[in-house]
Amino acid sequence: MAAPTLQQPSFLLANLKAESCTKPLLQRCQDLLKIIEEYPAKELHVIFPWLVESVFGSLDGSTAGWNLRLLHCRCYEYNVVLEFLSPSGPMMKLVYKLQAEEYKYEIPVNYLPGPVKACIQGGVLPECPLFHNKLQFPLSGLLTLNLALNPFEFFMFNFASCLVTPKSYPQGHQGGAADSAYFVLVDAYLKYFLPTEGSVPPSPFSDSRGSVTAPSPRSSSVSFAGYGVHSPSLLKHHIFHQPSVNADPAAQEIWRSETLLQMFVEIWLHHYSLEMYQKLQSPQVKLALLQYRLSMSSTPCQPSTPPGSGTLHTYQEPFSPTEEHVLVVRLLVKHLHAFSNSLKPDTLTASPSAHSSPLEELKRVVVQRFVQQKLYLFLQHCFGHWPLDASFRAVLETWLSYIQPWRYTGEATGSQPDQNRTVPDKWEPFVQENLLMFTKLFLVLLNRAVRTDLVNAKNALMVFRVAKVFSQPNLADMIQKGEQLFLEPEHVLHHRQPRGYLTPSQGGSFLSSRQRAVTDMAFRVKSHVYALEGQDCQYKQMFGTELRGAVMKLIQIIAQARQTAKRISDHSSEAAAGGSFLSWFGMGSSDLNRHAFPGAEHEESGECLKKTHEFLDKALENLCQIFKLNPGQLAQLLCSLGSSQDLGSGRLLPDCIQGEDGPVLTDLGRQQIISGLRRFDIQYQGDPELQPIRSYENALLVRLFYRISSLLNERFGGRMNALCSRPDLLGRLGRHYLVDPDSSSGTPPPPQSPASRRRRRRPRLSLRPLASYRLLLLLLLGYALGAALALGPASSTMILLGGGVLYALLSALVRDKLKTH
Repeated sequence: MAAPTLQQPSFLLANLKAESCTKPLLQRCQDLLKIIEEYPAKELHVIFPWLVESVFGSLDGSTAGWNLRLLHCRCYEYNVVLEFLSPSGPMMKLVYKLQAEEYKYEIPVNYLPGPVKACIQGGVLPECPLFHNKLQFPLSGLLTLNLALNPFEFFMFNFASCLVTPKSYPQGHQGGAADSAYFVLVDAYLKYFLPTEGSVPPSPFSDSRGSVTAPSPRSSSVSFAGYGVHSPSLLKHHIFHQPSVNADPAAQEIWRSETLLQMFVEIWLHHYSLEMYQKLQSPQVKLALLQYRLSMSSTPCQPSTPPGSGTLHTYQEPFSPTEEHVLVVRLLVKHLHAFSNSLKPDTLTASPSAHSSPLEELKRVVVQRFVQQKLYLFLQHCFGHWPLDASFRAVLETWLSYIQPWRYTGEATGSQPDQNRTVPDKWEPFVQENLLMFTKLFLVLLNRAVRTDLVNAKNALMVFRVAKVFSQPNLADMIQKGEQLFLEPEHVLHHRQPRGYLTPSQGGSFLSSRQRAVTDMAFRVKSHVYALEGQDCQYKQMFGTELRGAVMKLIQIIAQARQTAKRISDHSSEAAAGGSFLSWFGMGSSDLNRHAFPGAEHEESGECLKKTHEFLDKALENLCQIFKLNPGQLAQLLCSLGSSQDLGSGRLLPDCIQGEDGPVLTDLGRQQIISGLRRFDIQYQGDPELQPIRSYENALLVRLFYRISSLLNERFGGRMNALCSRPDLLGRLGRHYLVDPDSSSGTPPPPQSPASRRRRRRPRLSLRPLASYRLLLLLLLGYALGAALALGPASSTMILLGGGVLYALLSALVRDKLKTH
């Protein structure tokens, strides 16, 4: 639409709201482009909050906006939306236009991540400087606090919240694809504001001072070193005493990069459970915070709600990240590694006091200071709460991406495969400063792996991926050296350097100067572990005795899964070979209970089972390489495992004890079922005559023969029992035709109650096989063949009966001979 010169802002907003329901998205974007270019910032300021909500959806999830997470490249509006929301598109021009006028937009504190919200409502200033100097204090108390954000912060807050806000999408639609408009926009923003080459492009708009003012000027005495690091004696600032900071010219260069990064990290990663929140609050922190609150009791602006109420005991956040959420976090991790690795070599080796640009300084500390702590808590939460299925692959790959920064250096890898490529020594500080990322999460993964169905190829692939990564040459030695540094006694360290763990800053942002670096690597490792797990943590060594036992248990389960996969594969091959054309005519087993081997599902058959065996073989090899296991010792373990199992039977039942009503699972049996190592052969245990009518049976004949056989069994049951009890030839024939085939076969029967077992062993006559279309067709062919040979119906009937009796006689003799041997 054309932009009238005399139209009031309220009419403009009303028209836009009305047209959003009638005009297609393409035309609306074209109209918005004209409005953004022609209207002044004073009038655009009124429509900006509504426009952001209409694009990204509301913060409470009631409206979905443009459904960026469902918009894929196959959609007509895909390219239009990407162009409109691109880092240099019309929407970002609107943001810069409003930024130059220093407008503010309010966000309720209730929409902040749970830990930040609990911190503010408890009267404590959050550690993230992104929220400093932005709190607005209403008269009604702390529970209705708002944050006053500038246009860029407001835009990025809504964009980041779009990923984690639950929304009601149309039925049958789900987000999560890597080609969705949201995923592509995240990648575009990261590459634009955190470039691996060059610098961040300047804003196209400027204020009276010549540039867009940085919204959160940093203090000249504050560096990056304080962000995201806990102190053992931290004293929090009260929110009524937000620190004031002075503008720093260095902030002008990268304040947008810094804001985008902090917003993504806070919204996507700063979520954890009540237990984790309480764990991070050490007793020293609680005591210092209590003393500080007591000293503030005489403050005239004291809130009506006591500070701290609702902080620990009433704070709960049911946080369940989706697979789409985890994939976006992985994209962030991969780009931050590439961004950090793009640091120039001369800048990387320069002394802390050497001059470097703000962007280079950000590259130096971005991973350790911005992401490490919150990503560790995020991954720990996912490892502990994610379902035991193949969707865990997204979480696993995010973890593996973080602990392998050398994959994102941009250097050519050459022809050497990943597994044989030695980890360069320059990454040893990274491994040691992220020790828990390697060791603690590996232990948690072991506990998941032993409870996972490793017969499934997708689960076997995940175990193989982890073993392959940790088996990279030189990596295990780096981890072991980091553990030795952490376990070095304190009295050995005191004479080398005074104790000084990294302490967080008290507000502001991060760039002007750097905190004094900790030169002793042992103190760095201890600072990392104590910051994430607390001073009283009980560290478990990755190469210690306890974890080595857990690895041996996993190896045993992998070996069992390999044998199970092989049995399923062999049984599937036999079933495929036996399922020939002749079996359709009844030459195979006529048992109505016959079915595939238990566990031979679609995902676990054929080619998938071959992949499972391959993945598990390589995983065993890599685990032996990581923990330096003796091949002879491993072979002995696998041999003892194989000899302890009854490989002669067609299947292995879970461990159970016999109860009054049948078998009862033991704890070992439950674990075997959960891991997919053993399963019950589920069969119908009722009256075989009452099974559902099959597609290859004639329903009328089934019902007719059931009545006839029931009548005969009821009238001649005693004589049948006497016949089957005879030891002569007639007794053998009777047992062949009158006894349940399962009771006389060589295969072990499935678990069943004693009453069911007695009922199934009673001699009875079953005429149901005569209702099978296959047997009817065979009889028809037999009579046709007799007619072709000039035999009458009576002669053909006598020949067929004689053949049946002869077949039964031979079968009985062979079975008795097998029993004797």
